[in-house]
Amino acid sequence: MNKFYLTIFICLFALTAKAQFNDTTHYHAMLSSTGSINKSNTDKAYLLNNSLNFGIKKNSIVLNATNTWVYGKQNAQLTNNDFSSALFFNLYKTFKHFYYWGLANYNTSYSLKVNNQLLAGLGVAYSFVDKQTAYVNVSDGVLYDKSNLLTDLNYHTYRNSLRVQYHFLIKEIVTLDGSNFLQSSFSDKNDYIIRSSTTLGFRLRKWISLTTSLNYNKMNITNSDNLNFTYGLVFDKYF
Repeated sequence: MNKFYLTIFICLFALTAKAQFNDTTHYHAMLSSTGSINKSNTDKAYLLNNSLNFGIKKNSIVLNATNTWVYGKQNAQLTNNDFSSALFFNLYKTFKHFYYWGLANYNTSYSLKVNNQLLAGLGVAYSFVDKQTAYVNVSDGVLYDKSNLLTDLNYHTYRNSLRVQYHFLIKEIVTLDGSNFLQSSFSDKNDYIIRSSTTLGFRLRKWISLTTSLNYNKMNITNSDNLNFTYGLVFDKYF
């Protein structure tokens, strides 16, 4: 319940939209909250999707911390109580549009049947398009996965982590953002994770937008997935 009140507090302040640092930006703070409510004579459901992000850019290093929490119920039955916290960095030390990345990620998910999961790894990335109005990036690397599932199964594996990320800004009004992951185990072809997030935003002012978000997650080893559609407001702050 404390998480719920914290979420309401966050909702009063901000929602996030993805963007890149410019040459003079050193910090980027983002708070986000979207949600959906469905009610009929016989059914009632709601879903809250919240995140807190903070980024630092210094010379050739970008460090980001993200925290997300998804909570939902349908007819008083819990459907989602999913928390994720990640710390990752990008190191730009070679040629233009290419960088190294590192990641540490902790997850717990009621909907995906995960008590806790720790992911850590390294990889490389390249931006095929890198402009203010258009950004397309592909990254790949290796992750170590140590998990405890709701079935009390403890296991660990190494995964290949492939990501396709994009951002488009149309006439300074419409934004389209997407991040799509395929994380497959090297030892078992049937053990894979899919994470996909697509956000469409409409700017009302420079710092505020209306947004809709479609998120899909699948964890094949637990034979579980979720699909969430949410909508809300976006506030974005660089300093």
